[in-house]
Amino acid sequence: MKPLVIIADDLSGAAESAAGFLLRSSGISLRLGPGEPDESGVTVFDLHSRRSDPTRASRDVRSVLQSSAGSEIVKKIDSLLRGNVAAEVAELSLDGSPVIVAAGLPRQGRTVRGGVVFVEGVALHATDLWRAELMPPPRSIAEALGPSAITSGVSLADIRSGRLGQVLLPTSEGGSVVICDVETEDDLDLIVAAAQQIPQARLVGTSALAAAVARIRTVQSPIVRPSLRDSRCTLVVVGTADVSARDQVALLRDAGTRHIEVNSAELLAHSLDPVPILNALEQGSVVVSVSGPVVPSDSVHLAKALAELIGAVDEGFAGDEHPIDLVLTGGETARSVLDHLRIDNLSPVHEIEHGAVLSVDHTGRYIVTRPGSFGDVHSLCSITEFLAHPTSVAAPDSPPSVKPSDNEVNPMSIESTPLPLIAVTMGDGAGVGPEVIVPALLDDETRKRCRPVVVGDAKRLRLAAEVLGIDVDVVAVEEIKDAEFIDGRINVIDLDLLPDDLAWGELSAVAGDAAYQYIRVASELAVRGEVQSICTAPLNKEALHAAGHIFPGHTELLAHLTGTEEVSMMLSTPKLKVIHVTTHIGLLDAVARIEPGLVERTIRRGHEALVRTGNSSPKIGVCGINPHAGENGLFGYGEEEQKIIPAVELLKAEGIDVHGPLPADTAFFLAGRGDYDLIVAMYHDQGHGPVKVLGIEAGVNITVGLPVIRTSVDHGTAFDIAGKGIAEAGSMVEALRQAAELATSTFVSK
Repeated sequence: MKPLVIIADDLSGAAESAAGFLLRSSGISLRLGPGEPDESGVTVFDLHSRRSDPTRASRDVRSVLQSSAGSEIVKKIDSLLRGNVAAEVAELSLDGSPVIVAAGLPRQGRTVRGGVVFVEGVALHATDLWRAELMPPPRSIAEALGPSAITSGVSLADIRSGRLGQVLLPTSEGGSVVICDVETEDDLDLIVAAAQQIPQARLVGTSALAAAVARIRTVQSPIVRPSLRDSRCTLVVVGTADVSARDQVALLRDAGTRHIEVNSAELLAHSLDPVPILNALEQGSVVVSVSGPVVPSDSVHLAKALAELIGAVDEGFAGDEHPIDLVLTGGETARSVLDHLRIDNLSPVHEIEHGAVLSVDHTGRYIVTRPGSFGDVHSLCSITEFLAHPTSVAAPDSPPSVKPSDNEVNPMSIESTPLPLIAVTMGDGAGVGPEVIVPALLDDETRKRCRPVVVGDAKRLRLAAEVLGIDVDVVAVEEIKDAEFIDGRINVIDLDLLPDDLAWGELSAVAGDAAYQYIRVASELAVRGEVQSICTAPLNKEALHAAGHIFPGHTELLAHLTGTEEVSMMLSTPKLKVIHVTTHIGLLDAVARIEPGLVERTIRRGHEALVRTGNSSPKIGVCGINPHAGENGLFGYGEEEQKIIPAVELLKAEGIDVHGPLPADTAFFLAGRGDYDLIVAMYHDQGHGPVKVLGIEAGVNITVGLPVIRTSVDHGTAFDIAGKGIAEAGSMVEALRQAAELATSTFVSK
């Protein structure tokens, strides 16, 4: 087997790529800079080129290629396409080698469709994930590769066709670049396997692609792993602008780790004294983070200044018998710290969690690196807890990535850890509900997360599949227990309420009544515990009323059916979460209904919802009613003082991190950039308008306060496009994802 060389552009990504080989090879080396690769095994080079100029980035890639003749080459790029992607990929194809790009990172919700990177269903260029960059994000991978690149695309259909090798062969000649769509780890496995058939092919992608390469390589045996000691002194350095870092640090601090914030301006002025950090380290582990504004153009200088401070702290321990163990988040910061400490070679030994890789330097020091945007709220706690008492990392007899054959029993099958059962209501059959349900239920990620059963009409789902050109087996079942979850099958509790000739896109009392009955049956299933969640397709309120069911919408209907006195509507998008004090009533009625008790209960429900989904201390912003939140009585008749402030003050006294009343025209902007975890809107359009601007494609409606979990798409029946096969299923996929996630958490608001 050829030696393997992986070329990365930042340290955390390089370590993450190396982690895929930990159970498959003893010869793994992580080099900080270009050089000679190992003659056998796996060598990962971090060229630290994410922010270097394109000429240098290209030169360093060329240097590694020249020293790696005869090696298999994988180029690791950033999953968000940051860095010198164009220059580095161009260097790979300069000698005429075919280049295959597969840039998905499915475990982080980052997929590729039509050559465009999506993050949790939202196109990369529509997110704020490039907010720390100096330029706007590319709108596609082809754009990231630059105008001189000769590119072609390969669809998911071709990747899964069984003939991918033949598809790739003619498109990968003469130094051309093939861009592959990616949604799942299985897609990456297929791409890597097909690339093996193409001489001299060079692969480009994320750490997930490197992991797929690892899965296809023969295991080297025996694999020897060093025994791990308990960490004696750990310094966590948070070098990321990602908003999730704040909550991770807060949880670590609450667990007893000393937290020291360093001001960005003082850091850039090199005026900070390392003594407070040294003194804190004598008492135990310490986490250091940066406070104050960070201008994107200063980020490199800030990382270097932070590295200088950490270097001074390390120097203070120079006489100590044991060096400080380090946890470094953010690739730029991690590399700057190691460069300052003159560490140029690491030996990866264990992946603590996805992306958090434990390596050892030549002194025996532990160094954990992790991308800044990775990890949930518990990530830093999990890493430090592991270092305090490491578990065994001996390699198993067979790697965990080996998949059982069709005749083998998988010990991690659905029977041993059942996925949540979700009742999916079909909504108004004349709208787009059936058309978004069919592809969403066939989606690979949906099938991995849950076991959905539709409550609706089987013949309407079959008609929707026909409109979409999808070959699917729609099977009617009497009860949930009769459902079978196999590829290409949709299970439906068939109420058979719709006529065969129901027109698409036309108001129908029959369809309105059917939508009501679907919800009624799903609610009964949930209350009896036969399903763990309800996920609803849109209904039409006018059709519902025409059928004699006078409810403003799903939220109020579900409250009625479950006997719940009061519920709240929460809209959730990748950028924004909003909960409403009032919803489907007129504006004058809404202002009249708002009172301190209702405001308090709504905020409390929103706080509880976020806490139960992993955010231990959510920061909540509360909108005012009037322009500028009344501006101290200038606008309105004192509504903020009478209706909102008493509730906010009461909850503040209880320790809830709530702020307001805030001017609505700025509150949503602040939440969109990460200042607030949740915004409390006073009335329907105050909350819905910003959500539909900032994230309707992946928006989800969550009903908070029910005795059951309910999520929904955040769009309507779309009568204007119903039956045309063009409805977007992304919001339904996201609604199912959140329904599954909430069903397996402790979330059910009381």
